[in-house]
Order: sequence, then structure tokens, then C-alpha cells
Amino acid sequence: MAKINFGGVVEDVVTREEFPLEKAQEVLKNETVAVIGYGVQGPGQALNQKDNGIHVIVGQRKDSKTWDKAVADGWVPGETLFEIEEALEKGTIICYLLSDAAQIALWPTVKKHLTAGKALYFSHGFGITFNEQTGIIPPPDVDVFLVAPKGSGTSLRRMFLEGRGLNSSFAIYQDATGKARDRVIALGIAVGSGYLFETDFKKEVYSDLTGERGTLMGAIQGIFAAQYQVLRDKGHSPSEAFNETVEELTQSLMPLVAENGMDWMYANCSTTAQRGALDWWKKFRDATAPVFKELYESVASGKESQRSIDSNSQPDYREKLEEELKELRESEMWQAGAAVRSLRPENQPTEV
Repeated sequence: MAKINFGGVVEDVVTREEFPLEKAQEVLKNETVAVIGYGVQGPGQALNQKDNGIHVIVGQRKDSKTWDKAVADGWVPGETLFEIEEALEKGTIICYLLSDAAQIALWPTVKKHLTAGKALYFSHGFGITFNEQTGIIPPPDVDVFLVAPKGSGTSLRRMFLEGRGLNSSFAIYQDATGKARDRVIALGIAVGSGYLFETDFKKEVYSDLTGERGTLMGAIQGIFAAQYQVLRDKGHSPSEAFNETVEELTQSLMPLVAENGMDWMYANCSTTAQRGALDWWKKFRDATAPVFKELYESVASGKESQRSIDSNSQPDYREKLEEELKELRESEMWQAGAAVRSLRPENQPTEV
């Protein structure tokens, strides 16, 4: 493993230089990877593995929208696309990529097909970490591990096609065969990871749930909404408020921060912006730190997982979800966003 200095903390990571694709292919040459679920992570991980020369099959419910999507993506019924139980039987590595609620519902069927020597692969530590709530307790004679790409399946696939990699964490919960480490790292390379850093199932799910509810989606939407509303209340137009709140951040600044870091951004903006940002960032840190502490404790206590299980298992969950998403979609801020996006040069018709 390569040793990388992260701000003074030395961490071991696995790179594609030390564990090249050829090595991953050798480790997995006799495996059949069965990807169960073709929703969020399934398409990107399955297609990347297939393109990387791994023997992959997809298990999905027939006559479903996701079955049709898999067919459209090139999976062939009866050859590389099967009903879930048949895929579970054929697979030596079961990539369990259904939603957390769906994993709970299907678990008795999956467990039946986890014969000795197989591997159970997750991309999230939820089911194992909160097994008192989920009931997901694997048999002792199978490997159990995870690879968690740090982004959506769409991003994983897009970056793979661009010749780039999305960083991932990996963890081993159970090594029954003595080969779990090679298997999981090989899979991490095969799905298109940039580099892999080691964690455990509990830390993965704690950080993941905190991040989703925090800066990745929950906090950022809350901050967007607050600043946008202040600007609107002070007489700024929807276009001006949205551009100063969202568009400049996502289209201009964040790509540069991703490439060069925040210190570079501060050093390369106007002196007025520089001074203001340096004066105000600690105020925002101090104001939000108590909320993040409360959030982390809610995750660690199991409150967030139980709420997710309870709400996502309701028969009318999709209808309620659509109502909440509709509230976001139809808010003035995101209506302004749709208008702004339509005006980007790449979305304008070209003259012939």
C-alpha cells in the first residue's frame, strides 16, 4: 500500500499503480460477479466491471423498469441478465446493491444462496452495522466486504468513460476464505476506483450518513435556501439571487477547488472576496458545528437508520417522496435554477 501524507496524517491507500487492472483481472478470473439491483450504483459498477474484463451478470426482477434499463444497457436475458434468484445461484461474489430497505426485504432469499466460499459485497455499511434493525447477519463461511465509491453511480460511470477514477473506501467485515483482501481490492479497481482507502463498516456508514445529511446534500440545500431567500427579501431578482448562491459555486468555483484546493481559490480571487471569505468562514464553522455534532450522534445512536427503515418501508413511500421532491422542484429557487441552466451556452440551439 502507498503511504500518503494527508495534512500531517500519514495514511495507507491502494493505487492503481500498485494494484493494476491486470492484477485485478487475475484475482477475479474464476469469479462470477452477480450484481443484484440495477438502480443507483448497479449500472455504473456492473458496466465498469464488464468493460474491465470481469465476468459480470445482473440479477433483477423481470418486467420491471430496471430490467428494461439493463437490457437497454446491453445486458442479455438468459446470458448476462437473470431473475434475482438465478443470478444469486450463479454468482460467486454477490454485489448487494439494492436500497437499504430492499436489502432487508430480500435478505432471506440472498442468505439461502450464500454457500461456503462465496463473497457478499456491499457498497454501504448500513445493513451490517445496524444488523439488529436490518436482520442482515451473514453465515460465517463467506467473505463479507465493501467498496464504497465516493459519489453516485452516474459519476462513477461518467468518470470511467473519461479515463478517470472515483475514489472509494473499502472494508472487510469477514474473511472466511483468507482471500477477502485481494478480492475486495480487485473489485475496487474493477469498478473504476481512482484510489482506495481502508475503513470499517461502522465508520463507512457513520461518515456516509453524516455526509449525505450534511455538506453533500442536506446542509448545502439548507444554506442555498437561506442565502437565496435573504437576497430575494432584500430586493434582488431570482436570476441574481440564484447566480450568486448556486450557479457561480457549482459551475465556476467548485471545479477549481476540486482541482487546486481552497487555499488556491482564496489566493486567486479578488482581494475583496478573499478578505470577506477569510473573515466569515470561521463564523459559519462555529454556527454549524453544533448541528453536525447533533447529526453525528443521531447517526451513531441508530436513530437515523431506524427512521430510514421505517419511512422507506412504508407502502406509500414513493408517493410521499414525490411530494417532498415536488416542493423542492417547484420552489422559486430551483425554478430559477432550471431557467438559468437553460440559458447556459451548451443548452442553446446552434445556428445552422
